[in-house]
Amino acid sequence: MKKIKFTAAILSAALLFGSCGSLNQTQKGGMIGGASGATLGAIIGGIAGQGKGAAIGAAIGTAVGGTAGALIGRKMQKNAEKAAEIEGAQVQEITDSNGLAAVQVTFDSGILFGFNSSTLSTQAKQSLAQFANLLKSDPTIDIAIVGHTDKVGSYEANQKVSQQRAYAVENYLQSCGVSPTQFKSVQGVGYSQYNDAWTAAENRRVDIYMYASEQMIKNAEAGY
Repeated sequence: MKKIKFTAAILSAALLFGSCGSLNQTQKGGMIGGASGATLGAIIGGIAGQGKGAAIGAAIGTAVGGTAGALIGRKMQKNAEKAAEIEGAQVQEITDSNGLAAVQVTFDSGILFGFNSSTLSTQAKQSLAQFANLLKSDPTIDIAIVGHTDKVGSYEANQKVSQQRAYAVENYLQSCGVSPTQFKSVQGVGYSQYNDAWTAAENRRVDIYMYASEQMIKNAEAGY
């Protein structure tokens, strides 16, 4: 899976899926990109050609101090390293709309879904259960999820399945104990962000973004 350099943020409702699966032994399967990678300030509407959208990052209203930013950076770097140990996870360190360190984790269809399906595979549940443990370890992490598809079939059908894939990941993570309040954005984008340089399987993916919540920023400003 190539490194992905875009983002999304639109809040959506949740559905309920299956319970959390048991963990297998962790296997390394990630790649960590440079900290100067993609910027989460990019707007999904602009990328998708829809002219609207919202940047990922807590709406704090003021600049974050350098010391606080460094604390958040170290925390996110550790999160990226932990995520990279999960089988099937492709990891990139990025920057959110506040200029703070954030992490993008991508799972493609090789681990998540079959063709035209939003049903999580057994392997996906094992990897997502490990990822859930990372998210639970710090409830001040905010989460955004973006589902994608290939280009087979109508736009409407692909939009629907991409949304269902994003919901499936969200709800499985919640079934593993991740707090619903951490999920700030869950959206499918159909094939509006299809990349012709990748295979159809690579395009059938879900991107998960971990970024600093308002509480994490406040904690960092307080020195912890």
